[in-house]
Amino acid sequence: MDSGGTTVTILMKIDRYLRQTGMPMTKFGRLAVGDPRLVHDLRRGRQAREPMVARIEAFIASNGS
Repeated sequence: MDSGGTTVTILMKIDRYLRQTGMPMTKFGRLAVGDPRLVHDLRRGRQAREPMVARIEAFIASNGS
């Protein structure tokens, strides 16, 4: 169902969070969804489905962005 817009939007949120916190992208992926390759894979075309987006947004919201 994702046309790519959801993935682009969540990547923008992740990038902003990483800049604000200085957290490495592998640590972010591991803590947010249990996948250290998350950010790398999203940047290379992996589609972000709604359950994953919800987990990422919840992590960002609960960890001070």
